[in-house]
Amino acid sequence: MPDSSLQSPALTIALSIAAGTLAQALAIRLRLPALILLLGLGVALGPEGLGFIQPAGLHEALLILVGFAVAVILFEGGMNLNWRRVKREDRVILRLVLLGGLVTACGAALAARLFIGWSWALCTLFGTLVIVTGPTVVTPLLRRLRVEHSTATVLEAEGVLIDGVGAIVAASALEVVLAAGGAGYLHTLGNALLGLTAGALVGLAAGYVLTLLLHVVPEEMRNVFTLSLVLALFHLSNELVAESGIVVVTVAGMVVGNRESHEVRELFSFKEQLTLMLIGMLFVLLAADMRLADVLGLGTGGLCVVAALMFVVRPLNVAVSSYGSALKKSQRLFISWIAPRGIVAAAMASLFAVELEANGMAGGRELRALVFLVITVTVVSAGLTGGPLAALLKLRRPANVGWLILGANELARQVAKALQHFGEEIVCIDTDPHYCSAAEQAGLRVLHANGLEAGTLRRAYIDTRAGAVGLSQSTEVNMLFVERVKTEARQLLRYAVVGRSRAKYALEAVHRGGGRILFAQPTDLDQWNLRLRHGTVSVQVWTWTGPETSKLDPHPVRNAPYELVLPMVSRDTRSTRPVSDLTELREDSQLIVLVNSERAPDAEAWAVDAGFRTEPLET
Repeated sequence: MPDSSLQSPALTIALSIAAGTLAQALAIRLRLPALILLLGLGVALGPEGLGFIQPAGLHEALLILVGFAVAVILFEGGMNLNWRRVKREDRVILRLVLLGGLVTACGAALAARLFIGWSWALCTLFGTLVIVTGPTVVTPLLRRLRVEHSTATVLEAEGVLIDGVGAIVAASALEVVLAAGGAGYLHTLGNALLGLTAGALVGLAAGYVLTLLLHVVPEEMRNVFTLSLVLALFHLSNELVAESGIVVVTVAGMVVGNRESHEVRELFSFKEQLTLMLIGMLFVLLAADMRLADVLGLGTGGLCVVAALMFVVRPLNVAVSSYGSALKKSQRLFISWIAPRGIVAAAMASLFAVELEANGMAGGRELRALVFLVITVTVVSAGLTGGPLAALLKLRRPANVGWLILGANELARQVAKALQHFGEEIVCIDTDPHYCSAAEQAGLRVLHANGLEAGTLRRAYIDTRAGAVGLSQSTEVNMLFVERVKTEARQLLRYAVVGRSRAKYALEAVHRGGGRILFAQPTDLDQWNLRLRHGTVSVQVWTWTGPETSKLDPHPVRNAPYELVLPMVSRDTRSTRPVSDLTELREDSQLIVLVNSERAPDAEAWAVDAGFRTEPLET
């Protein structure tokens, strides 16, 4: 076992980052909650295990690292909080954060007093520490469980917003305890209200200023510029009002994340990757700093406290907060069960242990041990039972629903509207702000992001889609998209547009990857986009009147004259799908087709000869 006196701080940090990244990668492959592996690996590599990671050697630098990481994590959490979705359940969310937080703090304090017999001061600190749930645990869990949107929104918003409230309340409680009560109560209550109010106002202003500055900062510096400003805001706010930095960066992240601009969307990928690294590092470090003897020393009393939190306090919290709301009983039950604690609770507990010890007060290590026990049990419980519970309560998003379309250009929007015409759910993905704006004006849901990134595909709920369509203006990008989708969700139907140049190579590559050729043959994308731009096309419904195409040779769809028509979507009693080189027509088949208006008579004649009855598309 390595000697802790020889352990360099640099090696401890480097090993923590590597171990945290490895644990999260394994968790994705094994489909387990990442926190289980992070905590286990932290203990295994820490002083009570192999001894390779020695957090004690970091001294005060550990708390500085925690502060920096928490700032970035909460800013990213705020960015991912869609305010339009939150507004639909804002009443319940506000109650969960404020009224629910009070119920949790009081209930947890009473449980600690009843089952462990701590002093009221220590019980109060524990109650405030477990107010938070945390987006770093809740959001990945909900994505893995595929929970339906409204329930997921309530839990995600609660996790993001309650971190700031809980941290300030906990810091104020610590100040009261260290001041030994007296006149300090009124003073610290004022500080808590000041921290929340000032933090929210400064966060709003900072978020707005940051979105403006992103327009003038050089593109290659936007990520590091945002990171540096977030860290400065966090620590400057904490210097002015204790723990207000958490509120500032969370609110600023919400403002930035809900601003629709090209510059803002570029931040998502960078922040997501950085957050994953920091979460892994922090949990490994904090778990390594934990002592198993402290956890075991809690005995059955500690387990009883955790059980009371899960089976009494949390359900009471949700019942009070959701009273009179539109949430269904099944949603309330699920929300009552899903309340895993995350990085803010762990970080604050470690800080409290240090502060109590520095002030000569007992109980800091036991307090941290109980918080880590709550984190471990709630995460393991939610991770292992959340899926079956969501299925039992029928709260999972339905599978095999809707289509992802890479591209929001003219032709991509036309295909999306054709699929929508038959009742299909569509999400377009594009990096061009002009195309994204046009898609939104057409009533399409669009993500302004890079569709080749795994994070973007997860945000589009790729795991529950029926298929994905590569319809960008680049054949190579479409082929890469098909490969990326195959990596993320092999069961999806995958389509790619192939241009007429280098068509043979592209056709072979798409087929080799298990994809299908959109529009049934190589297509001149630029020409059809130009026709759509100039309005020289019409949209028609073609109904098949001939026998099944399995009896036909040649195939009518595969041999449609590309200069006249573009078959986009097929529908029969079995399915609705984009037209591909594998499309077969049945007696009830219908096609939505783009027709070159300049040669409409020729297109009409070909359709009739091929066995179709044509009519305009009714919108």
